[in-house]
Amino acid sequence: MLQRLVARLPRSAPRNYPCRNFKTSSSAMAPAANGAPQSGLTLLPSEYPEVFRDPSVVEELHGSKVADPYRWLEDPDSTETQAFVEAQNKLTAKVLEQCTTRDQFKSLFTALYDYPKYGTPFKRGDRYYYYYNSGLQQQYVLYGQDSLQAEPVILLDPNTLSGDGTVALKDAVFSDNGQLVAYQLSSGGSDWSTIKVLSVGADGAAVPHDDLLQHVKFSSIAWTHDHKGFFYNRFAEPKSSPDSLGTETDTNQNQLLCYHVLGTPQSQDATVLADPGHPLWMFGAEVTDDGRYLLVYASEGCQPQNRLFYLDLQQVPKAQGSGALDFSSFDFFKGTQPLPLVKLIDNFDASWDYVANEGQQLTLKTNLDAPRYRVVCVDLSNPGAPSSWRDVIPQHAKDVLQSAVALQGDALVVRHLRDVKAALTLHKLSSGERVQEFELPGIGSIGGFSGDRKSTEFFFSFTSFVEPGATYRVDVAASSPAPELFRATQLKVPHNPADYEVKQVFVMSKDGVQVPMFITHRKGLQLDGSNPTLLYGYGGFNISLEPGFSASRLAWLAGYNGVFAQANLRGGGEYGVEWRNAGSKANKQNVFNDFQACAEYLQQQGYCTPDKLAIQGGSNGGLLVAACVNQRPDLFCCGIAQVGVMDMLRFHKFTIGHAWITDYGSPDEAAEFAHILPYSPLHNVAVPQGGSRQYPAMILATGDHDDRVVPLHSLKLIAELQHQLAAAAPDSSQQRNPLLIRVEVRAGHGAGKPTAKIIAETSDLLGFAAQCLGARWMAADAPAAAADAGGVPARASL
Repeated sequence: MLQRLVARLPRSAPRNYPCRNFKTSSSAMAPAANGAPQSGLTLLPSEYPEVFRDPSVVEELHGSKVADPYRWLEDPDSTETQAFVEAQNKLTAKVLEQCTTRDQFKSLFTALYDYPKYGTPFKRGDRYYYYYNSGLQQQYVLYGQDSLQAEPVILLDPNTLSGDGTVALKDAVFSDNGQLVAYQLSSGGSDWSTIKVLSVGADGAAVPHDDLLQHVKFSSIAWTHDHKGFFYNRFAEPKSSPDSLGTETDTNQNQLLCYHVLGTPQSQDATVLADPGHPLWMFGAEVTDDGRYLLVYASEGCQPQNRLFYLDLQQVPKAQGSGALDFSSFDFFKGTQPLPLVKLIDNFDASWDYVANEGQQLTLKTNLDAPRYRVVCVDLSNPGAPSSWRDVIPQHAKDVLQSAVALQGDALVVRHLRDVKAALTLHKLSSGERVQEFELPGIGSIGGFSGDRKSTEFFFSFTSFVEPGATYRVDVAASSPAPELFRATQLKVPHNPADYEVKQVFVMSKDGVQVPMFITHRKGLQLDGSNPTLLYGYGGFNISLEPGFSASRLAWLAGYNGVFAQANLRGGGEYGVEWRNAGSKANKQNVFNDFQACAEYLQQQGYCTPDKLAIQGGSNGGLLVAACVNQRPDLFCCGIAQVGVMDMLRFHKFTIGHAWITDYGSPDEAAEFAHILPYSPLHNVAVPQGGSRQYPAMILATGDHDDRVVPLHSLKLIAELQHQLAAAAPDSSQQRNPLLIRVEVRAGHGAGKPTAKIIAETSDLLGFAAQCLGARWMAADAPAAAADAGGVPARASL
């Protein structure tokens, strides 16, 4: 079937067809000046699959003619698209077989990944809970215990829900008394989920309920304190068949906020809030610690801004018999009266997040007039203008306030990001007075945190690039509160963090801005340019890349005596909203300039040369990698672009893509289109003008159930790369570095991916990079460790 389909799809339009190599208008970026170095892998132009290129698909956007010859790949269910994916995966598998250290890397990575992973403990009701993975389990398991020393009992084990581990536990939210749990399950990596409910039995085991809520996506779960129901989010039933949820590309609009009463069918759930006049708005829900107020966060897009509404739940009548809150009279579609919702903040000028409340005194975290955030207090009985609300924790002169958690009594624990490193302080909730700063183990990040108004204790986990970290407990009621080691994480493979060096440098970007970057490697590394180096970046959506442990990166350091560099680019949240804005919309090119400057720094300082440098990024970071390869192919030998946003002129038309307009701008607006087109990866592929006249080796990765960044982005880009650099002129093409894509089946954007798929994909991608860079295997084999996720003994050590 595959051969017949591919055979009837011509490789391209006839050579005399005027649109065969049709490009966009001159507003696209000019071809790069110089090509990439030759990698350790070679693929001839004739070895790529024949792919149909439709010259008839041409649109005019703001005066520019834009060709889209691979639009047919936007249909994920067509036989043509499936044949394309099969042919591409077959080619990729063939090339990966030539990666001589891939199996060794996989063995070492598996051994390093096979260690007990504990989540941060949290208390609900009278019991403590934590997530745990023994090492190579496909999914984390939720355990509970009567005390921190008691024998743990399994509450939820998603590994029992599917044979291949592709059903994941996305979230588990306990009622205020800790007796009930509403939990979300997703399948195949999709963002769609179902919500189920259980009770915690006397022995700590789960007692399932019959409640089942469907068509749930991007949902919050907020229990009312009567323990009779909860708020959640859903969309209307999608047009696609339920069997194909996760592969559809339908746009997600008109999210609903609903209330579910336990023991009733979903069809009876009241729609508490909807806004057809603003179909792109999303609604988050939270119930205050005292149970009195429902807080609703309305957002549009991914910018750090939201509206804040509240509802006094005492104004909601109760149903006869059950006593549950009865929203039927307020139902948006069927009710007879408006919901008495108070719009405390009715604009998108800033972000607002709940911290605590004492009656009508509401404490919030905000970036209003504070790009590095502050904590404020407002009296709901007489709020006044938000600019007049009292400061509890003022904005810091440099550090970014990441979170503020109120504990029992007058305690407020505040996390700051200080030059991309964690800082933790204790304050008084009432006044904001600083009590003390807690000493942390070193350069690293606080990965998990738990604590609430019911207790004076809190837990946090701390991790670094070379240490899997530890969990600490603090009791602020102690005479001298200090972090006490609760649980240290130990690898099964011998590993000494002291053998490695972690440093932070500041790199001058094109416009003079100092960009932080962490560099990790073995001590004693020779700065002679010969070191296989992996540079990772993201640069978007107000997300901060903090120091953190990764078994795959440690395998890169140990297995190849390699270097790992993590760049903190503009567009992220490392220095607050201004840093984010400096890499968004019209400023997006700054992100690519920052990344390229970091690559140049690594080469100038002797860590590597272009033929020893691979770059990697996922999602927005996949866009980063693809754009930088287009602009400066001479800087890199290999590019790894995972689940990337590649078609910047159509990203907003699929699933939740419209939410990214706040970061990228809208291609439907002429002024923003002018900023987007010059860097859009799909529209700027061109043979370099000089040097080798080829691109670096590239491998794109996506999943067939990625309904966040739908796979069409990667499919269209790989087709365009193979055409422009190889198939368009095979006789004169200088492209010998392979251009590949890896499409995972029953996998999505990344969340909930089972361990076996993580290990397999990462080993393929980094094994490919190592072969391209000519990296030699430096780690010695050791006696067999535990079996890997597929049951194969893992033989590797550091």
